[in-house]
Amino acid sequence: MVLLAAAVCTKAGKAIVSRQFVEMTRTRIEGLLAAFPKLMNTGKQHTFVETDSVRYVYQPLEKLYMVLITTKNSNILEDLETLRLFSRVIPEYCRVLEESEISEHCFDLIFAFDEIVALGYRENVNLAQIRTFTEMDSHEEKVFRAVRETQEREAKAEMRRKAKELQQARRDAERSGKKVPAFGGFGNVSSMSSGSLITDTIVEPEKPKITPAPVRSSGPSKALKLGAKGKEVDNFVDQLKSEGETIISSSGKRGSDVSKVLPPPVNVESVHLRVEEKISLSCGRDGGLQNMEVLGMVTLRVTDEKNGRIRLAINNNDNKGLQLQTHPNVDKKLFTAESVIGLKNPEKSFPLNNDVGVLKWRLQTTDESLIPLTINCWPSESGSSCDVNIEYELQEENLELNDVVISIPVPSGAGAPVIGDLDGEYKHDSRRNVLEWCLPVIEANNKTGSLEFSIAGQPNDFFPINVSFVSKRNYCDIQVTKVSHVDGDSSVRFSSETSFVVDKYVIE
Repeated sequence: MVLLAAAVCTKAGKAIVSRQFVEMTRTRIEGLLAAFPKLMNTGKQHTFVETDSVRYVYQPLEKLYMVLITTKNSNILEDLETLRLFSRVIPEYCRVLEESEISEHCFDLIFAFDEIVALGYRENVNLAQIRTFTEMDSHEEKVFRAVRETQEREAKAEMRRKAKELQQARRDAERSGKKVPAFGGFGNVSSMSSGSLITDTIVEPEKPKITPAPVRSSGPSKALKLGAKGKEVDNFVDQLKSEGETIISSSGKRGSDVSKVLPPPVNVESVHLRVEEKISLSCGRDGGLQNMEVLGMVTLRVTDEKNGRIRLAINNNDNKGLQLQTHPNVDKKLFTAESVIGLKNPEKSFPLNNDVGVLKWRLQTTDESLIPLTINCWPSESGSSCDVNIEYELQEENLELNDVVISIPVPSGAGAPVIGDLDGEYKHDSRRNVLEWCLPVIEANNKTGSLEFSIAGQPNDFFPINVSFVSKRNYCDIQVTKVSHVDGDSSVRFSSETSFVVDKYVIE
Protein backbone atom coordinates (compact mmCIF):
# COMPACT_ATOMS: atom_id res chain seq x y z
CA MET A 1 0.00 0.00 0.00
CA VAL A 2 1.30 3.44 -1.00
CA LEU A 3 -0.99 6.22 0.20
CA LEU A 4 -0.40 9.46 -1.69
CA ALA A 5 -2.77 11.78 0.18
CA ALA A 6 -5.69 11.89 2.61
CA ALA A 7 -8.25 14.67 2.29
CA VAL A 8 -11.61 15.90 3.49
CA CYS A 9 -13.43 17.65 0.64
CA THR A 10 -16.86 18.89 -0.31
CA LYS A 11 -19.11 17.09 -2.78
CA ALA A 12 -17.96 19.60 -5.39
CA GLY A 13 -14.32 18.55 -4.92
CA LYS A 14 -13.16 21.57 -2.88
CA ALA A 15 -10.35 20.56 -0.50
CA ILE A 16 -10.93 21.53 3.16
CA VAL A 17 -8.06 19.57 4.73
CA SER A 18 -5.48 17.61 2.76
CA ARG A 19 -2.38 15.83 3.98
CA GLN A 20 0.13 14.62 1.35
CA PHE A 21 2.41 11.74 2.36
CA VAL A 22 4.64 11.93 -0.73
CA GLU A 23 6.04 14.83 -2.73
CA MET A 24 3.09 16.53 -4.39
CA THR A 25 2.40 20.16 -5.28
CA ARG A 26 -0.68 22.04 -4.19
CA THR A 27 -1.83 22.40 -7.80
CA ARG A 28 -1.57 18.63 -8.30
CA ILE A 29 -3.64 17.70 -5.21
CA GLU A 30 -6.27 20.34 -5.95
CA GLY A 31 -6.57 19.03 -9.51
CA LEU A 32 -6.98 15.44 -8.32
CA LEU A 33 -9.67 16.40 -5.80
CA ALA A 34 -11.49 18.60 -8.33
CA ALA A 35 -11.65 15.65 -10.75
CA PHE A 36 -12.90 13.25 -8.07
CA PRO A 37 -16.67 14.13 -8.11
CA LYS A 38 -16.79 13.91 -11.92
CA LEU A 39 -15.57 10.29 -11.82
CA MET A 40 -18.32 8.96 -9.60
CA ASN A 41 -21.25 7.24 -11.30
CA THR A 42 -24.58 8.51 -10.01
CA GLY A 43 -27.05 5.86 -8.98
CA LYS A 44 -24.37 3.28 -8.15
CA GLN A 45 -22.85 2.64 -4.77
CA HIS A 46 -19.10 2.24 -4.76
CA THR A 47 -16.28 2.84 -2.33
CA PHE A 48 -13.61 3.60 -4.92
CA VAL A 49 -13.05 4.96 -8.42
CA GLU A 50 -9.94 4.78 -10.57
CA THR A 51 -8.13 6.78 -13.22
CA ASP A 52 -5.15 5.81 -15.35
CA SER A 53 -2.72 6.83 -12.59
CA VAL A 54 -4.44 6.85 -9.17
CA ARG A 55 -7.26 5.29 -7.20
CA TYR A 56 -9.75 7.22 -5.05
CA VAL A 57 -11.05 5.36 -1.98
CA TYR A 58 -13.79 7.38 -0.32
CA GLN A 59 -16.53 7.41 2.28
CA PRO A 60 -19.37 9.96 2.52
CA LEU A 61 -19.51 12.06 5.70
CA GLU A 62 -22.93 13.73 5.46
CA LYS A 63 -22.20 16.67 3.10
CA LEU A 64 -18.49 15.88 2.84
CA TYR A 65 -16.22 13.11 1.60
CA MET A 66 -13.27 11.43 3.31
CA VAL A 67 -11.00 10.58 0.37
CA LEU A 68 -7.77 8.56 0.19
CA ILE A 69 -5.71 8.88 -2.98
CA THR A 70 -3.53 5.81 -3.53
CA THR A 71 -1.55 4.16 -6.29
CA LYS A 72 -3.38 1.63 -8.42
CA ASN A 73 -1.23 -1.27 -7.25
CA SER A 74 -2.04 -0.75 -3.58
CA ASN A 75 -4.06 -3.33 -1.66
CA ILE A 76 -7.72 -2.27 -1.79
CA LEU A 77 -8.57 -4.17 1.42
CA GLU A 78 -5.85 -2.37 3.38
CA ASP A 79 -7.01 0.90 1.81
CA LEU A 80 -10.56 0.34 3.04
CA GLU A 81 -9.35 -0.52 6.55
CA THR A 82 -7.25 2.66 6.60
CA LEU A 83 -10.23 4.67 5.33
CA ARG A 84 -12.38 3.41 8.20
CA LEU A 85 -9.75 4.53 10.73
CA PHE A 86 -9.53 7.98 9.10
CA SER A 87 -13.33 8.28 9.22
CA ARG A 88 -13.36 7.37 12.93
CA VAL A 89 -10.67 9.96 13.73
CA ILE A 90 -12.62 12.95 12.36
CA PRO A 91 -15.53 12.80 14.88
CA GLU A 92 -12.95 12.68 17.69
CA TYR A 93 -12.00 16.30 16.95
CA CYS A 94 -15.09 17.72 15.19
CA ARG A 95 -18.49 17.82 16.90
CA VAL A 96 -20.38 18.27 13.62
CA LEU A 97 -19.25 17.21 10.17
CA GLU A 98 -19.41 20.61 8.52
CA GLU A 99 -16.89 22.62 6.53
CA SER A 100 -16.47 25.33 9.20
CA GLU A 101 -15.87 22.77 11.96
CA ILE A 102 -13.33 20.86 9.84
CA SER A 103 -11.46 24.08 9.05
CA GLU A 104 -11.39 25.09 12.73
CA HIS A 105 -9.76 21.80 13.78
CA CYS A 106 -7.62 21.32 10.66
CA PHE A 107 -4.29 21.11 12.49
CA ASP A 108 -5.62 18.59 15.00
CA LEU A 109 -6.75 16.42 12.09
CA ILE A 110 -3.42 16.76 10.28
CA PHE A 111 -1.51 15.68 13.41
CA ALA A 112 -3.84 12.68 13.77
CA PHE A 113 -3.41 11.80 10.07
CA ASP A 114 0.36 11.78 10.56
CA GLU A 115 0.00 9.18 13.30
CA ILE A 116 -1.97 6.88 10.96
CA VAL A 117 0.32 7.09 7.92
CA ALA A 118 4.05 7.70 7.68
CA LEU A 119 5.92 8.01 4.39
CA GLY A 120 2.91 6.61 2.54
CA TYR A 121 2.53 3.46 4.65
CA ARG A 122 -0.05 2.60 7.30
CA GLU A 123 1.15 2.53 10.90
CA ASN A 124 0.00 -0.20 13.27
CA VAL A 125 -2.04 2.06 15.56
CA ASN A 126 -5.57 2.21 16.88
CA LEU A 127 -7.81 5.12 17.84
CA ALA A 128 -6.77 5.11 21.51
CA GLN A 129 -3.07 5.22 20.61
CA ILE A 130 -3.65 8.12 18.21
CA ARG A 131 -5.40 10.06 20.97
CA THR A 132 -2.48 9.39 23.35
CA PHE A 133 0.18 10.40 20.82
CA THR A 134 -1.51 13.65 19.85
CA GLU A 135 -2.07 14.78 23.44
CA MET A 136 1.73 14.87 23.99
CA ASP A 137 1.45 15.01 27.76
CA SER A 138 5.07 15.33 28.91
CA HIS A 139 5.90 13.92 32.34
CA GLU A 140 9.45 15.29 32.05
CA GLU A 141 8.13 18.82 31.57
CA LYS A 142 5.97 18.54 34.68
CA VAL A 143 8.93 17.27 36.70
CA PHE A 144 11.16 20.07 35.37
CA ARG A 145 8.62 22.74 36.33
CA ALA A 146 8.14 21.27 39.80
CA VAL A 147 11.92 21.15 40.38
CA ARG A 148 12.28 24.71 39.09
CA GLU A 149 9.58 26.02 41.46
CA THR A 150 11.15 24.16 44.38
CA GLN A 151 14.57 25.66 43.63
CA GLU A 152 13.07 29.16 43.45
CA ARG A 153 11.34 28.72 46.81
CA GLU A 154 14.54 27.40 48.40
CA ALA A 155 16.55 30.31 46.97
CA LYS A 156 14.09 32.84 48.42
CA ALA A 157 14.15 31.11 51.79
CA GLU A 158 17.96 31.08 51.75
CA MET A 159 18.02 34.79 50.91
CA ARG A 160 15.71 35.60 53.83
CA ARG A 161 17.86 33.51 56.18
CA LYS A 162 21.04 35.29 55.07
CA ALA A 163 19.34 38.67 55.53
CA LYS A 164 18.36 37.74 59.10
CA GLU A 165 21.90 36.63 59.89
CA LEU A 166 23.25 39.86 58.45
CA GLN A 167 20.81 41.92 60.51
CA GLN A 168 21.69 39.99 63.66
CA ALA A 169 25.41 40.50 63.06
CA ARG A 170 24.82 44.25 62.67
CA ARG A 171 22.93 44.41 65.97
CA ASP A 172 25.70 42.44 67.73
CA ALA A 173 28.30 44.86 66.36
CA GLU A 174 26.30 47.89 67.50
CA ARG A 175 25.89 46.44 71.04
CA SER A 176 29.65 45.87 71.27
CA GLY A 177 30.30 49.48 70.18
CA LYS A 178 32.18 48.52 67.02
CA LYS A 179 31.61 49.81 63.52
CA VAL A 180 31.04 47.42 60.71
CA PRO A 181 32.37 49.04 57.51
CA ALA A 182 31.01 46.30 55.27
CA PHE A 183 27.44 47.19 56.20
CA GLY A 184 27.63 50.99 56.23
CA GLY A 185 26.03 53.37 53.75
CA PHE A 186 23.27 51.05 52.57
CA GLY A 187 20.41 52.17 54.83
CA ASN A 188 17.91 49.55 55.94
CA VAL A 189 18.91 45.94 55.44
CA SER A 190 15.58 45.15 53.79
CA SER A 191 16.37 47.58 50.95
CA MET A 192 19.60 45.76 50.03
CA SER A 193 19.81 44.20 46.58
CA SER A 194 20.60 40.54 46.14
CA GLY A 195 24.02 41.53 44.78
CA SER A 196 24.97 43.32 48.02
CA LEU A 197 23.86 40.30 50.00
CA ILE A 198 26.30 38.14 48.10
CA THR A 199 29.12 40.70 48.31
CA ASP A 200 28.79 41.28 52.05
CA THR A 201 28.13 37.72 53.12
CA ILE A 202 28.70 35.91 56.29
CA VAL A 203 32.41 35.27 56.67
CA GLU A 204 32.98 38.28 58.92
CA PRO A 205 29.76 38.10 61.05
CA GLU A 206 30.41 34.42 61.84
CA LYS A 207 33.85 35.16 63.35
CA PRO A 208 32.53 35.78 66.90
CA LYS A 209 30.98 32.25 66.82
CA ILE A 210 34.17 30.54 65.61
CA THR A 211 36.76 32.42 67.68
CA PRO A 212 36.11 32.63 71.44
CA ALA A 213 38.17 35.83 71.81
CA PRO A 214 38.57 38.48 69.10
CA VAL A 215 42.08 38.48 67.69
CA ARG A 216 43.20 41.57 65.74
CA SER A 217 44.98 40.65 62.56
CA SER A 218 48.22 42.39 61.72
CA GLY A 219 47.23 42.54 58.04
CA PRO A 220 44.75 44.89 56.43
CA SER A 221 41.02 44.60 57.13
CA LYS A 222 38.97 42.23 55.00
CA ALA A 223 35.78 44.23 55.30
CA LEU A 224 35.87 45.83 51.84
CA LYS A 225 38.69 43.84 50.30
CA LEU A 226 38.35 43.32 46.56
CA GLY A 227 38.02 39.69 45.55
CA ALA A 228 36.32 38.67 48.82
CA LYS A 229 33.17 37.88 46.88
CA GLY A 230 34.78 34.94 45.12
CA LYS A 231 35.92 33.38 48.41
CA GLU A 232 32.52 33.86 50.04
CA VAL A 233 30.70 32.42 47.04
CA ASP A 234 33.04 29.42 47.16
CA ASN A 235 32.16 28.93 50.83
CA PHE A 236 28.45 29.05 49.95
CA VAL A 237 29.00 26.50 47.15
CA ASP A 238 30.87 24.20 49.55
CA GLN A 239 27.95 24.47 51.98
CA LEU A 240 25.48 23.47 49.26
CA LYS A 241 27.69 20.54 48.28
CA SER A 242 27.77 19.32 51.86
CA GLU A 243 23.95 19.36 51.84
CA GLY A 244 23.90 17.07 48.82
CA GLU A 245 23.23 19.62 46.07
CA THR A 246 24.86 19.03 42.68
CA ILE A 247 26.57 22.23 41.54
CA ILE A 248 26.83 22.97 37.82
CA SER A 249 29.74 25.23 36.93
CA SER A 250 29.67 27.58 33.94
CA SER A 251 32.01 25.29 32.00
CA GLY A 252 30.61 21.95 33.18
CA LYS A 253 27.40 19.97 33.14
CA ARG A 254 25.45 17.91 35.63
CA GLY A 255 26.80 14.41 35.83
CA SER A 256 23.47 12.82 34.95
CA ASP A 257 22.87 15.02 31.91
CA VAL A 258 24.75 12.95 29.36
CA SER A 259 25.83 14.86 26.30
CA LYS A 260 23.39 14.18 23.49
CA VAL A 261 26.06 14.65 20.81
CA LEU A 262 29.28 12.68 20.67
CA PRO A 263 32.49 14.67 19.99
CA PRO A 264 33.32 15.00 16.28
CA PRO A 265 36.22 13.03 14.86
CA VAL A 266 39.62 14.68 14.90
CA ASN A 267 40.48 14.10 11.22
CA VAL A 268 37.67 15.48 9.06
CA GLU A 269 38.08 15.01 5.32
CA SER A 270 36.66 17.25 2.59
CA VAL A 271 33.80 14.72 2.32
CA HIS A 272 32.37 14.11 5.79
CA LEU A 273 29.40 11.89 6.66
CA ARG A 274 27.33 11.71 9.84
CA VAL A 275 25.12 8.72 10.55
CA GLU A 276 22.81 9.77 13.36
CA GLU A 277 20.02 7.90 15.12
CA LYS A 278 17.64 8.87 17.91
CA ILE A 279 15.40 6.51 19.88
CA SER A 280 12.12 7.23 21.65
CA LEU A 281 10.79 4.34 23.74
CA SER A 282 8.04 3.74 26.32
CA CYS A 283 7.66 0.46 28.21
CA GLY A 284 5.25 -0.72 30.87
CA ARG A 285 6.53 -1.57 34.32
CA ASP A 286 4.95 -5.02 34.08
CA GLY A 287 6.40 -5.69 30.65
CA GLY A 288 5.15 -4.90 27.19
CA LEU A 289 6.50 -2.35 24.73
CA GLN A 290 4.03 0.50 24.36
CA ASN A 291 5.88 2.28 21.58
CA MET A 292 9.37 2.38 20.12
CA GLU A 293 10.52 4.69 17.35
CA VAL A 294 14.01 5.03 15.88
CA LEU A 295 14.72 7.95 13.52
CA GLY A 296 17.93 7.95 11.52
CA MET A 297 19.62 10.16 8.96
CA VAL A 298 22.77 10.23 6.83
CA THR A 299 24.09 13.79 6.51
CA LEU A 300 26.70 14.76 3.92
CA ARG A 301 29.06 17.77 4.07
CA VAL A 302 31.36 18.61 1.17
CA THR A 303 34.03 21.30 1.62
CA ASP A 304 36.06 20.84 -1.60
CA GLU A 305 34.51 21.80 -4.93
CA LYS A 306 36.36 19.07 -6.85
CA ASN A 307 34.56 16.44 -4.73
CA GLY A 308 31.08 17.86 -5.31
CA ARG A 309 29.99 15.36 -7.97
CA ILE A 310 30.09 12.13 -6.00
CA ARG A 311 28.01 9.08 -5.18
CA LEU A 312 27.63 7.21 -1.89
CA ALA A 313 27.46 3.42 -1.66
CA ILE A 314 25.12 2.37 1.16
CA ASN A 315 25.38 -0.97 2.96
CA ASN A 316 21.99 -1.81 4.49
CA ASN A 317 22.16 -4.93 6.66
CA ASP A 318 19.03 -4.11 8.65
CA ASN A 319 16.44 -6.85 9.13
CA LYS A 320 14.07 -5.01 11.47
CA GLY A 321 11.71 -3.69 8.79
CA LEU A 322 12.57 0.02 8.73
CA GLN A 323 11.26 2.50 6.15
CA LEU A 324 13.79 4.37 3.98
CA GLN A 325 13.35 7.72 2.30
CA THR A 326 15.83 9.63 0.14
CA HIS A 327 16.20 13.37 -0.43
CA PRO A 328 13.95 14.73 -3.26
CA ASN A 329 17.01 15.54 -5.39
CA VAL A 330 18.43 12.02 -5.04
CA ASP A 331 17.97 9.51 -7.85
CA LYS A 332 15.48 7.08 -6.29
CA LYS A 333 15.76 4.50 -9.08
CA LEU A 334 19.53 4.33 -8.65
CA PHE A 335 19.15 3.91 -4.90
CA THR A 336 16.47 1.21 -5.22
CA ALA A 337 18.44 -0.78 -7.80
CA GLU A 338 22.02 -0.42 -6.53
CA SER A 339 21.80 1.12 -3.00
CA VAL A 340 23.77 4.10 -4.31
CA ILE A 341 22.96 7.71 -3.47
CA GLY A 342 23.53 10.16 -6.32
CA LEU A 343 21.85 13.28 -7.62
CA LYS A 344 19.11 13.00 -10.27
CA ASN A 345 21.18 15.30 -12.46
CA PRO A 346 24.70 13.81 -12.40
CA GLU A 347 26.11 17.05 -13.84
CA LYS A 348 25.22 18.94 -10.66
CA SER A 349 27.29 18.99 -7.45
CA PHE A 350 26.26 18.65 -3.85
CA PRO A 351 26.12 22.03 -2.03
CA LEU A 352 29.46 23.15 -0.57
CA ASN A 353 29.95 23.77 3.17
CA ASN A 354 26.37 22.77 3.98
CA ASP A 355 25.00 19.78 5.87
CA VAL A 356 22.66 17.93 3.49
CA GLY A 357 20.47 15.06 4.68
CA VAL A 358 20.58 12.56 1.82
CA LEU A 359 18.90 9.55 3.43
CA LYS A 360 16.62 9.08 6.40
CA TRP A 361 14.83 6.11 7.90
CA ARG A 362 12.21 5.33 10.49
CA LEU A 363 11.47 2.23 12.53
CA GLN A 364 8.34 2.03 14.65
CA THR A 365 7.44 -1.17 16.43
CA THR A 366 5.88 -2.79 19.48
CA ASP A 367 8.00 -5.95 19.20
CA GLU A 368 9.68 -6.47 22.60
CA SER A 369 12.54 -8.44 21.03
CA LEU A 370 13.77 -5.23 19.35
CA ILE A 371 14.29 -3.30 22.62
CA PRO A 372 18.02 -2.50 22.75
CA LEU A 373 18.26 -2.34 26.57
CA THR A 374 15.60 -3.91 28.77
CA ILE A 375 15.04 -2.65 32.34
CA ASN A 376 13.20 -4.76 34.94
CA CYS A 377 12.29 -3.19 38.29
CA TRP A 378 10.98 -5.38 41.12
CA PRO A 379 9.91 -3.37 44.19
CA SER A 380 8.56 -5.44 47.10
CA GLU A 381 7.27 -4.16 50.41
CA SER A 382 9.05 -5.34 53.53
CA GLY A 383 7.44 -3.90 56.62
CA SER A 384 7.81 -0.12 56.63
CA SER A 385 10.46 -0.18 53.87
CA CYS A 386 10.58 -1.35 50.29
CA ASP A 387 13.23 -3.62 48.75
CA VAL A 388 13.93 -2.74 45.13
CA ASN A 389 15.80 -4.92 42.65
CA ILE A 390 16.59 -3.48 39.21
CA GLU A 391 18.16 -5.43 36.36
CA TYR A 392 19.26 -4.46 32.87
CA GLU A 393 19.99 -6.64 29.86
CA LEU A 394 21.52 -5.61 26.53
CA GLN A 395 19.49 -7.41 23.85
CA GLU A 396 21.31 -5.85 20.87
CA GLU A 397 24.76 -7.34 21.51
CA ASN A 398 26.34 -5.49 18.56
CA LEU A 399 25.77 -2.20 20.40
CA GLU A 400 28.17 -0.57 22.84
CA LEU A 401 26.35 1.90 25.10
CA ASN A 402 28.42 4.58 26.84
CA ASP A 403 27.64 6.86 29.79
CA VAL A 404 24.50 4.94 30.72
CA VAL A 405 22.45 6.58 33.47
CA ILE A 406 19.34 4.85 34.85
CA SER A 407 17.38 7.37 36.97
CA ILE A 408 15.03 5.88 39.58
CA PRO A 409 12.75 8.24 41.55
CA VAL A 410 12.77 7.72 45.33
CA PRO A 411 10.29 8.98 47.95
CA SER A 412 10.82 12.47 49.30
CA GLY A 413 11.95 12.76 52.90
CA ALA A 414 12.88 9.05 53.19
CA GLY A 415 16.61 9.73 53.44
CA ALA A 416 19.35 7.99 51.50
CA PRO A 417 18.67 4.46 50.24
CA VAL A 418 20.62 1.51 51.64
CA ILE A 419 22.52 0.00 48.73
CA GLY A 420 23.01 -3.77 48.51
CA ASP A 421 24.47 -5.52 45.46
CA LEU A 422 25.61 -3.08 42.80
CA ASP A 423 27.16 -3.27 39.33
CA GLY A 424 28.69 0.08 38.42
CA GLU A 425 28.25 3.23 40.53
CA TYR A 426 25.35 5.15 42.03
CA LYS A 427 24.57 8.70 43.11
CA HIS A 428 21.70 9.88 45.33
CA ASP A 429 20.39 13.37 44.55
CA SER A 430 18.41 14.36 47.63
CA ARG A 431 17.25 17.64 46.11
CA ARG A 432 15.65 16.01 43.07
CA ASN A 433 14.74 12.77 44.95
CA VAL A 434 16.46 10.61 42.33
CA LEU A 435 18.80 7.63 42.59
CA GLU A 436 21.09 7.55 39.54
CA TRP A 437 22.64 4.24 38.55
CA CYS A 438 25.69 5.06 36.43
CA LEU A 439 27.39 2.57 34.11
CA PRO A 440 30.33 3.78 31.96
CA VAL A 441 29.93 1.04 29.34
CA ILE A 442 27.38 -1.69 28.56
CA GLU A 443 28.44 -4.15 25.86
CA ALA A 444 28.32 -7.85 25.07
CA ASN A 445 30.89 -8.66 27.80
CA ASN A 446 28.74 -7.11 30.56
CA LYS A 447 25.32 -7.33 28.94
CA THR A 448 23.55 -7.84 32.30
CA GLY A 449 23.76 -6.13 35.67
CA SER A 450 21.70 -5.46 38.77
CA LEU A 451 21.18 -2.98 41.59
CA GLU A 452 19.53 -3.68 44.93
CA PHE A 453 18.55 -1.07 47.52
CA SER A 454 16.10 -0.53 50.37
CA ILE A 455 14.21 2.63 51.31
CA ALA A 456 10.93 3.57 52.91
CA GLY A 457 8.15 3.84 50.33
CA GLN A 458 5.56 2.13 48.18
CA PRO A 459 6.17 0.21 44.92
CA ASN A 460 4.59 2.99 42.82
CA ASP A 461 7.13 5.50 44.17
CA PHE A 462 9.91 4.10 41.98
CA PHE A 463 8.33 4.85 38.60
CA PRO A 464 8.75 6.20 35.97
CA ILE A 465 12.37 5.14 35.37
CA ASN A 466 14.34 7.17 32.80
CA VAL A 467 17.36 5.89 30.86
CA SER A 468 19.95 7.87 28.91
CA PHE A 469 23.01 6.77 26.96
CA VAL A 470 25.10 7.48 23.87
CA SER A 471 26.69 5.08 21.41
CA LYS A 472 29.16 5.26 18.53
CA ARG A 473 27.37 2.39 16.80
CA ASN A 474 23.97 2.80 15.23
CA TYR A 475 20.97 0.61 16.00
CA CYS A 476 19.83 0.03 12.41
CA ASP A 477 22.82 -1.42 10.58
CA ILE A 478 23.15 1.18 7.81
CA GLN A 479 26.59 2.45 6.83
CA VAL A 480 28.28 4.32 3.98
CA THR A 481 30.95 1.96 2.62
CA LYS A 482 32.33 3.91 -0.33
CA VAL A 483 32.36 7.38 -1.86
CA SER A 484 33.26 7.70 -5.53
CA HIS A 485 33.34 10.31 -8.28
CA VAL A 486 30.50 10.30 -10.81
CA ASP A 487 33.04 10.39 -13.64
CA GLY A 488 35.42 7.46 -13.66
CA ASP A 489 34.09 5.84 -10.47
CA SER A 490 37.38 6.61 -8.66
CA SER A 491 37.31 6.44 -4.86
CA VAL A 492 37.19 9.59 -2.72
CA ARG A 493 38.67 9.83 0.75
CA PHE A 494 35.97 10.51 3.31
CA SER A 495 35.51 10.64 7.07
CA SER A 496 32.45 9.57 9.01
CA GLU A 497 30.99 9.59 12.48
CA THR A 498 28.16 7.53 13.92
CA SER A 499 25.96 8.36 16.90
CA PHE A 500 22.98 6.71 18.56
CA VAL A 501 21.36 8.81 21.30
CA VAL A 502 18.24 8.84 23.46
CA ASP A 503 15.38 11.23 22.94
CA LYS A 504 13.08 9.48 25.43
CA TYR A 505 13.52 6.14 27.18
CA VAL A 506 10.92 5.61 29.92
CA ILE A 507 9.65 2.63 31.92
CA GLU A 508 6.32 3.77 33.32
